[in-house]
Amino acid sequence: MQCKKNFRDVFYVSDGTAITSETLGHAVLGQFPIEIAQITLPFVETEERAIYVKSLINQKHVSTGQKPLVFFSIVIPEVKAIIEQGNGYFYDVLNCLVAPLKRDLGLAPSPQLHRSHSIEKDAASYQNRIAAVEYTLAHDDGMSLNNLEQADIILLGVSRCGKTPTSLYLAMQFGIRAVNYPFIEDDMASLKLPKEIEPFRFKAFGLTINTDRLMAIRHERYVNSEYCSQKQCEKELNRVESLFRREAIPYLNTTTLSVEEISTRLLELSGLKRVMC
Repeated sequence: MQCKKNFRDVFYVSDGTAITSETLGHAVLGQFPIEIAQITLPFVETEERAIYVKSLINQKHVSTGQKPLVFFSIVIPEVKAIIEQGNGYFYDVLNCLVAPLKRDLGLAPSPQLHRSHSIEKDAASYQNRIAAVEYTLAHDDGMSLNNLEQADIILLGVSRCGKTPTSLYLAMQFGIRAVNYPFIEDDMASLKLPKEIEPFRFKAFGLTINTDRLMAIRHERYVNSEYCSQKQCEKELNRVESLFRREAIPYLNTTTLSVEEISTRLLELSGLKRVMC
């Protein structure tokens, strides 16, 4: 029987996408020195599905001897009641805020499924996000340097420093049109800004990363290659960071940052507005 003091199974359960439960759960658990194994269960909208979720929670309790932590967001009372019968510790991520808001506003809530993610509530904002994702995908990894006047931000850096996931996160979460361009080995002899980017340098931001971390990431993709060697990684990083300094391009070290943290810092540096969808 597994029973580590600093290990817990964690469930994120929702009648929607479970993004809210995951986000709040991660933020709270990040304050504690524990390892977690997470299970995310979205669209728990029926009693049958709730019974299944309860059985999974109970199975983890039996197999580990510890009650799982369950962060949940459920609107339907019958579904919520079934899940709370499981052998876990339960944290209602909505009710912890709804109750004090009810008191302070003097209004009774009227819960509805998927209200926070409704397309109909702001169709223009939703379409803007879709367009941003399409633009970002078309300009990923230097595939295209056309229509840069439409870009909100242009990310620069060596290969595998976090440009693509950051670009997609900015597009999907905030409707920001992001271009990302990688500096590769062929660029190193005479490194400079591409002529297409030069007129839009005011949109450019650099990403960099520590050598050891870059080596590890590249090693997962191309094992024991020159591409992931210490010499190659150090050379590329040194030259690209020199370019950033020479051209006065602001840049971030992504080594210890999550995609969410990178994106938030870029928003603060650039002054771009968050387009919440």
